[in-house]
Amino acid sequence: MICMTDLNWYYTLNQPPLMPPGWIFPPVWAILYTLIFIAFISFVTKRTNKPKLWGYILFFIQLVLNFMWVPMFFGMHNVFGAFVIIIMLDFSVFYNIREFFLVSKKSACFLIPYFVWILFATYLNIGVLVLN
Repeated sequence: MICMTDLNWYYTLNQPPLMPPGWIFPPVWAILYTLIFIAFISFVTKRTNKPKLWGYILFFIQLVLNFMWVPMFFGMHNVFGAFVIIIMLDFSVFYNIREFFLVSKKSACFLIPYFVWILFATYLNIGVLVLN
């Protein structure tokens, strides 16, 4: 949970163009986490002879990176550290989609909105880094 002082710090930062209003983030993430869960369940339950190990590994790596970003950015106010995490997240989600696709095209498709959103979040993180 982000404490109010962290949000006060955030609102003092110069924001990049296209920064959405703060109220948009909770519903977008609720939808994305639902799609991520559906993608994972779809992958797990897909009956196949194809190997799934890398799909599992990449899924959990991207999930850990996702959960690391908020405390790095808002908790530690480490915009550069958050940038490093989100770049690793971009690559891990890309490869996660690829691995899911090899087993279940449907499960991979559920991750695409998440990938697009984190690419946008990467732009925002870079913008905050450069402007501050």
